[in-house]
Amino acid sequence: MKVEQRIWTSKKGWETKGGDLPEGKALVFAFGSREVMENESLINELLAFYPKGDVIMNSTSGEILGDSVYDDSLVVTAIHFEKTTYEVFSVDIKENAQSSACGEKIAAALAKDGLKHVLVISDGGLVNGSELSKSLNDHLPEGVTTTGGLAGDAARFEKTYVGWNGAPRQGQILGVGLYGEAIEVGYGSVGGWDPFGTRRKVTKSDGNVLYELDGKSALELYKLYLGDMAKELPGAALRFPLSLSTGEDEKSLVRTILSIDEESQSMTFAGDVPEGATVQLMKANFDKLIDGAYEAAESGYGTISKTGKKPELALLISCVGRKLVLDQRIDEEIESVLEIIGDDVPVSGFYSYGELAPFAGFSSCRLHNQTMTITLLGENV
Repeated sequence: MKVEQRIWTSKKGWETKGGDLPEGKALVFAFGSREVMENESLINELLAFYPKGDVIMNSTSGEILGDSVYDDSLVVTAIHFEKTTYEVFSVDIKENAQSSACGEKIAAALAKDGLKHVLVISDGGLVNGSELSKSLNDHLPEGVTTTGGLAGDAARFEKTYVGWNGAPRQGQILGVGLYGEAIEVGYGSVGGWDPFGTRRKVTKSDGNVLYELDGKSALELYKLYLGDMAKELPGAALRFPLSLSTGEDEKSLVRTILSIDEESQSMTFAGDVPEGATVQLMKANFDKLIDGAYEAAESGYGTISKTGKKPELALLISCVGRKLVLDQRIDEEIESVLEIIGDDVPVSGFYSYGELAPFAGFSSCRLHNQTMTITLLGENV
């Protein structure tokens, strides 16, 4: 596996950050702000760099390259596989009710001989991430793992973009299948938030829309806890996610609000909030958030190192909520990852509206919010 990285910023233009890619086919990941994704001339420049490549693009809430976090940039990682083959499949989504069907279509298109792992880059505003991940689990061949994330739009929650070899747009989900015995994949996902307050039961919900907790308006209860910060919803919710326990997992999931509806007194989340589940508010613990990134890297490195392979690329997908909370300390969660994988491994990624990865020790993909997820790739040649 050969990796080449570059970055565009408005101050410096294009800069090469290392690597030497052979000519020929390449799988390219490009992460940038919504404004960057709307810059047609810049996207055309990117595509011109890789005329034989498959260029996967998405809008973000922040970009990761090496040991640094950027805003309003375009970070690019191009991969040349020596023995691994890949295939890209695109499906359109118009509303979150189509999420499960989209997952089924991706699985059907990519489920060919030798499939080992699927990377997913999805629209972040129109998808129900938990339904998408469940459908992928149900329809992909046994043993195939999935990681990825939902595109972001800073902390605005207005619209997100995904693109493949063309202008990025709303309503697109991409699946990238990796095939062959040579590819090795490690993954990890850890949060680091502290629960507080009363544990409450979900008594009325519809998919990812929450109406009532303990028979009372969920939105009103949420506002009560937020106090003066309630007027900043839905953005303020990024600082106070919900811990969700369904009894199906050994660990609780984290859920973030995408929008609120005053008329119906409801809150829409990035993933399902099923009736009967137990939820609890969570708040930031700076050291635990950074430790969570460290533990995610440990888990991912432990998975791939069992094969005797050192990772050759790390894809980090973290959450916009973590970025807002950690603020000036945000680089520390990237540095904690490098403590595990080493500073010689190329690193790229983005801050998202939802993260897709299995729990440590499991192969079934789940939607996470406010969580650092890591995918490590290496190739045995």
